[in-house]
Amino acid sequence: MSMTTEFATYAQKLFDDVAQLGTDTLGVSRPAYSATETRVLEYLQREAQAHGILTMRDAGDNLLFSLPEEAEAERFVLVGSHVDSVPQGGNYDGLAGVAAGLFCLIKAREEGRRFARPVRVIAMRAEESHWFGPCYIGSKSLTGQLGKAELAAKHREDGRTLESHMRDLSIDVDSILAGKPLLCMDSVLEYIEVHIEQGPMLVEKRLPVAVVSGIRGNFRHKKITCIGEAGHSGAVPRAYRHDPVFALADLLSRLDDSWLTILQKGDDLVLTSGMVATDPQTHSLSRIPGKITFSFDCRSQSDTALEGMRVLLREEMEQVENTRRVRFELDEEMSSAPALMAESVIQSLRKAMVQTGLEPFVMPSGGGHDAAIFANAGVPSGMIFLRNRNGSHNPEEALDMADFLLGAEVLYNHLTVTGGAA
Repeated sequence: MSMTTEFATYAQKLFDDVAQLGTDTLGVSRPAYSATETRVLEYLQREAQAHGILTMRDAGDNLLFSLPEEAEAERFVLVGSHVDSVPQGGNYDGLAGVAAGLFCLIKAREEGRRFARPVRVIAMRAEESHWFGPCYIGSKSLTGQLGKAELAAKHREDGRTLESHMRDLSIDVDSILAGKPLLCMDSVLEYIEVHIEQGPMLVEKRLPVAVVSGIRGNFRHKKITCIGEAGHSGAVPRAYRHDPVFALADLLSRLDDSWLTILQKGDDLVLTSGMVATDPQTHSLSRIPGKITFSFDCRSQSDTALEGMRVLLREEMEQVENTRRVRFELDEEMSSAPALMAESVIQSLRKAMVQTGLEPFVMPSGGGHDAAIFANAGVPSGMIFLRNRNGSHNPEEALDMADFLLGAEVLYNHLTVTGGAA
């Protein structure tokens, strides 16, 4: 196969086949630690074995691929991404990175080539935060960063804990509880992740591929509750109200003003409140709600900006509590630190882009990725972005196979021609 002919047909078939395994009324749904996610791993395992690639499962029930002659390597470059998705999401988020790594193994085997350093490809479970709340569950487990509170998080649909779901798959939860990495960290020379860009920059710049410089960190609250006092919408004057809905509106308006100020100073920050709800059992057109719940997601490439917003959130809540006579209750915070990609890996990937015939382009990542977990665990890490139309986490993700193959070629050149970081 070449990366431009037979691979294009095979790539499209692989993506189409996996999409069918998790098809939903819109897009695809591959829940973390679900039977659907397991079927995807089983499909990828069959495809790899059909091309002479060795496969195995690790202690986190992730799927690993390698060339047969490199199976016993004590140290290796780890390449991969995740296979779960958000509900009714797109087919390429995560999967493209696994496929790119697998294709590199297939190409090397068919050409009879050896990588500059041994390579192992990983198809990870459980990256998306939607299903349990914590994000990067698979990579945090591998690197010893998954906490007890995260293991106690409950699935948003069945209410069972993350720990329970993991034990059902015979994942080594006892080691996770003891803070032990499921992966020997000394064995990983480098972690490389290919991923679709989840924003519009590459589309706007008409570029197919980019190298990533760094990944935003975040802190999140899945459920913050603003508690007020229920009342009749027509009978309670403004002066006597304890309205949690207007209190939340005040809070978000204050935070939005601060966000704009921070951006104008040149700092990096994004804020999102993606879930907002009054109680469906009691809310009514003619009723002042007694409480409202909402989520809060703050992301930045700066630890200083994150800590500043963490403090500001509580200060603004206190102000709104005093003026609106309500009370805010926060659930336990979830967080991940910003991560810089290793400069040596960035430069090697830039050289690989030149080898592929592309003009090097380096950009930051607004979304979070498993690469951030490996980087913050001390593993030299890097990422390759692929142009993707229509954003991500939605059914309209659109990855051209020509762009996918270019990204896979950049990865292959990094692993073979340039040889990666020294």
